[in-house]
Amino acid sequence: MDFDFSDDQKQLRDQARKFLAEKCSPKAVRVVLDGKAPYDKELWKGLAEMGFLGVAIPEEFGGAGAGHLELCVIAEEMGRANAPVPFSSTVYLAAEALLIAGSEAQKKKWLPAIASGEAIGTLALFEGKGNPAPKNVKLTAANGVLNGVKKPVADGAIADFAVVAARTGSSGRENDISLFLVDLRDGGVEVKNLTNLDPTRGQAEFTFKDCKAEPLGAAGEGWSILTQVLDRAAVLCAFEQVGGSDRALEMGRDYALDRIAFGRQIGSFQAVKHMLADMYVSATLARSNSYYGAWALSTNAAELPEAAAAARISATQAFQHCAKNNIQVHGGMGFTWEFDCHMYYRRANAMALGLGSLSYWEDQLIDRMRKKNAA
Repeated sequence: MDFDFSDDQKQLRDQARKFLAEKCSPKAVRVVLDGKAPYDKELWKGLAEMGFLGVAIPEEFGGAGAGHLELCVIAEEMGRANAPVPFSSTVYLAAEALLIAGSEAQKKKWLPAIASGEAIGTLALFEGKGNPAPKNVKLTAANGVLNGVKKPVADGAIADFAVVAARTGSSGRENDISLFLVDLRDGGVEVKNLTNLDPTRGQAEFTFKDCKAEPLGAAGEGWSILTQVLDRAAVLCAFEQVGGSDRALEMGRDYALDRIAFGRQIGSFQAVKHMLADMYVSATLARSNSYYGAWALSTNAAELPEAAAAARISATQAFQHCAKNNIQVHGGMGFTWEFDCHMYYRRANAMALGLGSLSYWEDQLIDRMRKKNAA
């Protein structure tokens, strides 16, 4: 079985890498990191013009209609560039939720707007500390209105709409959870910015007070839909993490070849060699698992739940490992604000929590493999 990308997909990767090298340099990322702008609006506009925002959205809804393999390619390049835009929250989460459960009217309203860059979406799932679980959803929905608090919400302060998980029952089972669509432009939601590890990817707190909302999917099917969305997002985020891992490895390698100490390149010292070799191993393992996840996602294979969890685990570990060791290879300079190492370290640790913690996904993988083996 060949898990490699096709020539057309590799050409798309080259195109995306060239575009991001021109429009999303470390200097451009620092404009958002150091400034007051919540994201790079010009880059977001450019991504829409290139068709990258709608690459997996069907043509009938204004997208390119390419597919998830192409989206995986784009995701990897977004990770390499450390792009300061709401790509994952809008494309991996909000758009995928609409594709899975949206009505025809909901898809026609929001998917073309996502593809054109006119709308930013997000998923409001978490309510403070804790991993994804039906018991952790306290926000209530009754008579078409929502009441409660969601935090953190990725890119919430700049989002135009949100997919919101709400409690509609009290049986203590998964079918107590339903999903709702909220147009944030209509008011009814108090939005508060939160301080977070990676300022280039904002987090917010949503307070809903009798906020009008429309159902997304069937009542009581919210957790089932969310599980599918999170599995898809896990694979896509894994590719973004793989891209970041590779870039951190390249940064460490290049510095090790350029830095001279004791009359020789520091890359010639055995300890540095071992560090870079370990980074390469973890990044390559993550790529292998992510490719398997991409195959499962693109074919809607029965193995997707296990493949998504494996990709999420290995890519999270690889990105954190490579980002941390990149700083170590740079030595004292790696800890300074002037060097770019910390930008990937911030993103690696922020992404490690975005869909649930590493231990959560490890538990998911074990549970899913047990259920599969018992079947």
